[in-house]
Amino acid sequence: MTALGGDILKGNTLTLILSLLEEQPMYGFQISREIERRSQGTLRFREGLLYPALHQLEREGLVEAEWQSSSQGPRRKYYQLTSRGKREAEKQRKRWLAFSGAVNRVLGGRPIG
Repeated sequence: MTALGGDILKGNTLTLILSLLEEQPMYGFQISREIERRSQGTLRFREGLLYPALHQLEREGLVEAEWQSSSQGPRRKYYQLTSRGKREAEKQRKRWLAFSGAVNRVLGGRPIG
């Protein structure tokens, strides 16, 4: 499948990041690689999309960041959800499931391709 980007990805960036950070703290490059891996290459985050989104989540108090040493190179900034971020992740998941279910019903459940 072709990689998706643009408005589709921008509109769902925060939901994807929050969802991954629910599982464990991650650093930026790790987040982008994990999204790409799980989507089988369909979703690709560029730095120009990922880091502004992480900074926005941090400003909104949904994530907090901490620099940590790495045995594999320079220090890395790890992001983790705050309690408020956990609530927002759940809220965004519910919104996404309602939206995607509605879109699938409109499309008639037909496979694309």
